[in-house]
Amino acid sequence: MLKEFCAENYTLIPAAIAAGARRIELCDNLAVGGTTPSTGVIEEVLSYAGEKEVPVMTMIRPRGGDFIYNDIELKIMHTDLIEAKKLGTDGVVFGCLTPSGWLDEEALELLIDNAEGLQITFHMAFDEIPENRQFEAIDWLAEHGVDRILTHGGKAGTAIEENLPRLKELIDYAGDRLIILPGAGITHQNAEEVAAALGVNEVHGTKIVPLAQ
Repeated sequence: MLKEFCAENYTLIPAAIAAGARRIELCDNLAVGGTTPSTGVIEEVLSYAGEKEVPVMTMIRPRGGDFIYNDIELKIMHTDLIEAKKLGTDGVVFGCLTPSGWLDEEALELLIDNAEGLQITFHMAFDEIPENRQFEAIDWLAEHGVDRILTHGGKAGTAIEENLPRLKELIDYAGDRLIILPGAGITHQNAEEVAAALGVNEVHGTKIVPLAQ
């Protein structure tokens, strides 16, 4: 099972890799759900993780709060994505929505185009899409080359165990078109149990591996 460690900056990454993390989602500001890390942080993490053959997915998110971005914010995301790509990131993580809670297709198409050659994760903005349109969103994202969707399977703050039935529906619907990556509330203590219940090979979290902190 692949454990993706959600990291805030560089600090815990050596210990996380030593403890079994096999992919890194690299962010800043986890207190607001993660924003784009600095160029210096990306560079150092890529250098260290690269030596250990651990891929790095860089968060592209200009601020905390909602996922409805104006033109300036989208321009910032575009620039940050290009910079992360130049530095050699293995993949990028982003998500853009409209005020109605649907995918911001125009913004996403531009970001996806610029991410050509990289892995793409659509992050937990997915959980803000109305449940009755989530299958449709999977269709759109799969058709546009997104590799995985990070989702809690329900509202923030709910226990992951409560959301297993919905996560299973999403996983079954996605099939082999893209990966549904469960996260939020998955720890090194319950990861095996959750993965077995869902039949998945990848799990995500800030506590996905045991760390002495």
